[in-house]
Amino acid sequence: MNTSTRRLMAMPLMAGITFALIWLAIGALLLSLLLHFTSMKESNLGMMAFIVHSFASFVGGFSAGKRAESKGWYYGSSLGVFYGLIIIIVSFLATDVSLSLHSFILLLTVLAAGAFGGMIGVNLRK
Repeated sequence: MNTSTRRLMAMPLMAGITFALIWLAIGALLLSLLLHFTSMKESNLGMMAFIVHSFASFVGGFSAGKRAESKGWYYGSSLGVFYGLIIIIVSFLATDVSLSLHSFILLLTVLAAGAFGGMIGVNLRK
């Protein structure tokens, strides 16, 4: 790995967002495969999407907390807010979905998952 890549990955929020988006892509791929190859209904997709977003935010918060070495809850919850805003903005631009209670619940869920992941990431570093 060259020096600029190491420096970028050393920044906790950038590394966390990168890992969160990677896990989001993996989760979306798995959900689409489940939808295609099983008898899963599209009506179940909403709850499964919440689970994928929560897990992606948790992993991103974990990564950010592990790199930060302290204040894991701060870096994890910051990551959760940024991740949630990215998801809300993308959903607004891609499908013209307006802000609703669903958006607020998603933001709170990923904030909590990111903060929890950040706290675990800081404590597992030692």
